[in-house]
Amino acid sequence: MHVDVLQTLADPTRFRIVEVLRGGERAVNDLVEQVAIHQSGVSRHLRILTEAGFVQVRPDGPKRIYSLRPEPFRELDAWITQYRRLWEARLDRFAEELDRRQHARKRKETEP
Repeated sequence: MHVDVLQTLADPTRFRIVEVLRGGERAVNDLVEQVAIHQSGVSRHLRILTEAGFVQVRPDGPKRIYSLRPEPFRELDAWITQYRRLWEARLDRFAEELDRRQHARKRKETEP
């Protein structure tokens, strides 16, 4: 995964735009209302999201309709999954050790 994927989503306004688009396609004016910044700012962030591959645009008469592309999110999910497996394995070992200690303590408490 490229660092620019994380940098793209790290911006709070772009993150909000992605969250809004998660609900479905939106025109620029709809996004302006949702993220509460000027149209020029929304357009700039949409350009960055489009160049990074997160967003696609389609014309609809005079409007431009934006939607999310699934590919970068799949890439991000695959990257996170590697770390999820690492942490799940560690948590499983931790749980096993806790279980072992609890059983040992119970045995010790019941011994005469």
